[in-house]
Amino acid sequence: MRASVQPTAQEWIDSGHGPAAMSPVSPVNAAPVSTVAQLRAQVERVQGRRLDAPVLPVHSALAELLPGGGLRPGAAYSVPRSTSLLLALLAQPSQSGSWCGVVGLPRLGVEAAEGLGVDLSRLVLVPDPGPRWLAVTATIAEVLPVVAVRPSGRAPDGEVARLAARLRDRGAVLLVQGPWPQAEAMIEVAEPVWSGVGRGHGYLAERELTLTSSSRRWPRVRRARVLLPDAAGHVSAASEPLRTREPLRSVDDERFVPLEARAVG
Repeated sequence: MRASVQPTAQEWIDSGHGPAAMSPVSPVNAAPVSTVAQLRAQVERVQGRRLDAPVLPVHSALAELLPGGGLRPGAAYSVPRSTSLLLALLAQPSQSGSWCGVVGLPRLGVEAAEGLGVDLSRLVLVPDPGPRWLAVTATIAEVLPVVAVRPSGRAPDGEVARLAARLRDRGAVLLVQGPWPQAEAMIEVAEPVWSGVGRGHGYLAERELTLTSSSRRWPRVRRARVLLPDAAGHVSAASEPLRTREPLRSVDDERFVPLEARAVG
């Protein structure tokens, strides 16, 4: 395992060596040339971002679950308490040059993050932000283009609204493990099936699961069957459903790297 010492949020910000904050979304020209252009300008002003703004890339196996095929700057996403899925979503943005912050996940391992493709040189960890987790998240969102957080308590509506405005202003992406108001998309995990254990013993090799995504931008729930992790420890699209394997539901997702397991019963 490659050693990686991550600074605290305050040390990283005070050092002055982190990435510069992303530029605010450019204002929309208020001079429409047609009714369609006028309506488009009004929608963009309300949403605080351009409808055709580029998205941050994600793995192709996950792209169809997100509006626009990626993570939209200025938007928040609701994701399940799955560390492997969270790391899979962070992998491509970090590889493409975007700094990523993770707040409130003390058990997240850098070896697992690196295995799923996260660039550790662009990863900032804040394992225990304490009761001010929302303020810490908002501070990190000022300087990082992608921030993931596991809330440790309820967020007041006013604070959520202020954070949403800050995300739009800075063009940052927020990934929240749990429900979140006005999320761009809500992703859920279902039907996990581990494989690799045979005749009572062996190593867990890969996990196949169903990801579902709902969004106000499309009328129906979207589904994708993926391997997370696959036999190589990465994410990939499942070629066909696993119909004959029994799900192992007792395996903790936060320790998904191949484990030796012994079946009972």
